[in-house]
Amino acid sequence: MIVHCATTSKGKLREFHEAGSLANCQVELLPGLDGIDPPVEAGATFEDNAILKALYYGAHTPEYLFADDSGLAVDALGGAPGVFSARYAGAAGDEANNALLLQNLEGVKDRSARFVSVIALVKAGKLVRTFRGVLEGRIAQGPSGSGGFGYDPLFYYPPFKCTFGQASLDRKMQVSHRALAMQAMFEYLATPSR
Repeated sequence: MIVHCATTSKGKLREFHEAGSLANCQVELLPGLDGIDPPVEAGATFEDNAILKALYYGAHTPEYLFADDSGLAVDALGGAPGVFSARYAGAAGDEANNALLLQNLEGVKDRSARFVSVIALVKAGKLVRTFRGVLEGRIAQGPSGSGGFGYDPLFYYPPFKCTFGQASLDRKMQVSHRALAMQAMFEYLATPSR
């Protein structure tokens, strides 16, 4: 089975391909995606933004298409950066986002956090379903590892005894928030009664 996705993030696309290969499902970018202006992500929740993006891009294909909205929620910051994870420090990128997060957590003892991913699946421009994955961890005192992307170098996952920046992609995709959401989507797609 082929499922189209809509993302401009190379990191997410790598993880989508990895999750697809683990589920014997082919994930391909929506043809012509680079010629479509991105929608404004104005949702208040990950679900809102995932649905908004999936419906927007899903209008360009009659086939299944999914879009993901994901991010980091830190308890001591009231759930921030949340839906603003990718633009926490404006449009400055991963390094600036990580630096701002560490600055805002300076002197804070409770560093519990979770990665959240919501995938919205559409077909023929209509919402089919959403799938949510959550992974608990904590924010390290500083970045470790050069793997992954986004907040991976700061997200310490206790069962691995390392950050996601130090974990290999295949190991990360056994447990990550995005992997959990995608696994649920692939299980849904494989169900004969759907």
